[in-house]
Amino acid sequence: MNIRPLFSSALLACALPLLGRAQPAESLFNGHDLTGWIQRGGQATYAIEGNEIVGRSVPGTPNSFLCTEKTYGDFILEYEFKVDERLNSGVQIRSECFDRPVELAWEGRTIKIEAGRVHGYQIEIDPDVKRGRMWSGGIYDEARRGWLFPAGGEQSAQSQAFSALGRGIFKAGDWNRVRVEAQGDSLKTWLNGTACADLSDALTPRGFIALQVHSIGQDMTKAGTQVRWRNLRLTELPAANTLTAAEKAAGWRRLWDGRTGDGWRSAQAASFPAKGWMMQDGVLHVLDSGGAEAVGGGDIITREQFSHFELTVDFRLTPGANSGIKYFVQPNLDPVTGTGAKAAAGSAIGLEFQLLDDALHPDAKLGRDGNRTVGSLYDLLPAAAGKQPAPIGGWNTARILVQGDQVEHWLNGTKVLEYERGSAAFRTAVAASKYKNIPGFGEWPSGHILLQEHGNRVSFRNVKLRVLTPR
Repeated sequence: MNIRPLFSSALLACALPLLGRAQPAESLFNGHDLTGWIQRGGQATYAIEGNEIVGRSVPGTPNSFLCTEKTYGDFILEYEFKVDERLNSGVQIRSECFDRPVELAWEGRTIKIEAGRVHGYQIEIDPDVKRGRMWSGGIYDEARRGWLFPAGGEQSAQSQAFSALGRGIFKAGDWNRVRVEAQGDSLKTWLNGTACADLSDALTPRGFIALQVHSIGQDMTKAGTQVRWRNLRLTELPAANTLTAAEKAAGWRRLWDGRTGDGWRSAQAASFPAKGWMMQDGVLHVLDSGGAEAVGGGDIITREQFSHFELTVDFRLTPGANSGIKYFVQPNLDPVTGTGAKAAAGSAIGLEFQLLDDALHPDAKLGRDGNRTVGSLYDLLPAAAGKQPAPIGGWNTARILVQGDQVEHWLNGTKVLEYERGSAAFRTAVAASKYKNIPGFGEWPSGHILLQEHGNRVSFRNVKLRVLTPR
């Protein structure tokens, strides 16, 4: 195969600023001191041991918080923790602390918050092994409303299910990995790669991050109990479906405006589909219709065609989902079956950046050498084995770079595939694929961009493109 090396640090360094999307991940801990952090609340101790921040409980002091000086709004936060099972803890996000008392009106009642009290969303570290309440990864509203997810008290169905989930994924006495996505009013968490909390709440849009050591009262048996954190990394996210000044200067434009179907149409008709697609809160959803290809709302394509371009799309998969981002799409061509025969119905013809739940969808095991897995050139060339998609339910960013016949696929900031249209290797792959009976497949001079409807719920946002000068 005529495939160039997949991982180029020089290319990555050049490409990320041009994306104008999520900023590069920021380490919240510099590895040697607590510069950038402020302690608030109680007098629990925080120390540095190697690459870890260690919090230790102190009797007779209230909840203690090690807080970032900087505040954050929309972001992806990832970290690892290890905790003594006798100690409750957590990580605050979008949290605040004022030097005066404040009152908050919420659902007909007034919440009073004392001066100097840290309050806001907390991603719980709650390993109550003895009681069997395993709510790590849940969301608690510190000093305000209490538990938000799970809700309804310990005996509610959601709480019981959350504990059962926690018992299966929490690693007692070991390191646990957490991912938090906060964008707009959406708060989502994962614990050790498993989706946990999924909450819509708009009470606080921005605030600091803080590491909590919970009060232990006067219980001397818990004195000095520890919680440890490491690999604290945060990626700031821009507002959805907007362009930064840098993006505008670099020639980027929105292919989807975040609200309407302007600029798009059905692959089979002149207008946007009347069913099967939904636009809500800046997200474009293709709706579930049973998993069949293009039988619900059908594919949508841009009204324009493109030849030399850079395209970026955020996408989010549901469990077992299948979809795709196609380019050089030719809607006048008939769809084909898996054997290459003409199909009565199906997706429009083009080159496809595959979107797939590799773990649950059977297509991941079909094709050749993994060429139907996420990030691959569908049914032709496989993406790199070292790719790192977000957990299912989390947002990913696809990037497709086309400069003449040279094409690159990127996933979450890493190049996962590079190929040359029309090369001997490319034509060999086509001859072994479902597209073998389509003359000149993939070598067209221009084509539409397509978002695929494959009968599974998949979401898109931040669909952006810039036209490149032929080189």
